[in-house]
Amino acid sequence: MYMKELSVSDVTELQKNCVDTFYDAFATYNTAENMSLYLDRQYNLEKLISELKNKNTYFYFIFDDDHGAVGYLKLNTADSQSENTFKDALEIERIDIRHAFQNQGLGEILYNIAKTKATLLGKKQVWLGVWEYNQTAITFYQHYGFEFAGSRTVHLGDAPQIDLLMVKHL
Repeated sequence: MYMKELSVSDVTELQKNCVDTFYDAFATYNTAENMSLYLDRQYNLEKLISELKNKNTYFYFIFDDDHGAVGYLKLNTADSQSENTFKDALEIERIDIRHAFQNQGLGEILYNIAKTKATLLGKKQVWLGVWEYNQTAITFYQHYGFEFAGSRTVHLGDAPQIDLLMVKHL
């Protein structure tokens, strides 16, 4: 396994990875129409290019030697964070791993990259939002010392869903 910080030249591979991992994780729980709306809004090339150019957003791939990119990490700081609730913080917006590669320690590797980035940037806390029904992710983050800090409503297409906000003080 190896890591790579992404640039605009990686946008096509990033888009494929984003769509594939999100679809695998959430298609079972949502309508095809809502999935299509969400994927088109969140992972269109124009939006991803803008995010890749943003100095306060960081993307990383994790690669398997035989299978290419098998997951990715998206981090936000400053005004790029999806909430302004957490001051002097780094947001883990996404840790997404292809289904076939889950439960192999890759989430831990990506989380450690996030924690290292937060420390290098002098951040006092790391935070994230996790879908209220994703018990596997909630347990993972609790294992690393994250605590509940509120909730927010997000929309997947026209379906409101609840993300639990979790924070870890560094």
